[in-house]
Amino acid sequence: MKLQKLIRHFTMAALALCAATWANAEGPRPHWEYEGKHGAAHWGELEPGFEACARGASQSPIDIRNTVKEELPALDFQYTAGAPTLVNNGHTVQVNMPAGSKLVVEGKAMELLQFHFHTPSEEAIGGKRAAMVAHFVHKDTDGALGVVAVLIQPGKTNAAWAPIFEHLPRMGETLTVDGLTLNPGALLPTKKGYYSFAGSLTTPPCSEGVKWMVLKEPVKLGDKQIKAFRQLYNANARPLQPLNGRVVKESV
Repeated sequence: MKLQKLIRHFTMAALALCAATWANAEGPRPHWEYEGKHGAAHWGELEPGFEACARGASQSPIDIRNTVKEELPALDFQYTAGAPTLVNNGHTVQVNMPAGSKLVVEGKAMELLQFHFHTPSEEAIGGKRAAMVAHFVHKDTDGALGVVAVLIQPGKTNAAWAPIFEHLPRMGETLTVDGLTLNPGALLPTKKGYYSFAGSLTTPPCSEGVKWMVLKEPVKLGDKQIKAFRQLYNANARPLQPLNGRVVKESV
C-alpha cells in the first residue's frame, strides 16, 4: 500500500488519556512518570484517586509462575480492519481503533478500544520480561475492561506491524495516515493459548477489576522496529506487583 499524505494534529500531552487511555479519561491528571519523585513508587501519593496504586491488593503487572492449568474459554478475536489513529500521549504510543472489532469470550463481547506499548514487557514469565508488550484494551457493555497482552521479542522485521513503527508520532502528537487501514487481527500470534488472572490498570489510577489475558506465544518484531519505539520511550514498564494469593490460570 502506498502511504500518501500525513495529517498531523498536535495535542497537549498533559490532556492526553493519561492512563495510556485504558478507558475514557476524565480530563487532566497530575503528571506522573516511571522514575523519580513522580515515579511508580510514588503514584499513590500524587492524588487521592491514585490510592489503589499503593494500597490495591490485585495490582498489575505480575510475574507469571506456578500457574494452574485448566480448560480456559477460547478467545474469539472478531477484529475488523479500520483506519487507526496513532497517539503519543507522553507515556506511550497508543493506537486507537474505530468501532467494530470485538473479543468474544464465553459468548460475551468486549469492544477493542486501542492498543499501546511498554518496553520491556510489564508482565514477566518465570521472572523474565520480553523486549516489549502490546496491550489490547477492550471494554464490555457494563464498562468492565479486558486486556490481552501480546508479548514482543526480537526477530525479523514484521510487515504486519510496519505501518505503526514507520509512523510513530512525536511527543504530544496525534497522527493519522491518509489511506491506511489496519487489521489488528494480523498483529496477533498464530496460537491463542493464554494465562488469565484478575488485575488492574498498570498506570494511574491503577483501578482494579481488570481481566487480564496474556498470550503465551509472542510475536516477533525486527530490531529496528523495537529500536524505533525505544527512541521515544526506553523504559515505560511498571515494576512487578505482589500476587497476594491470586491464582493465575493457564490454558492447556
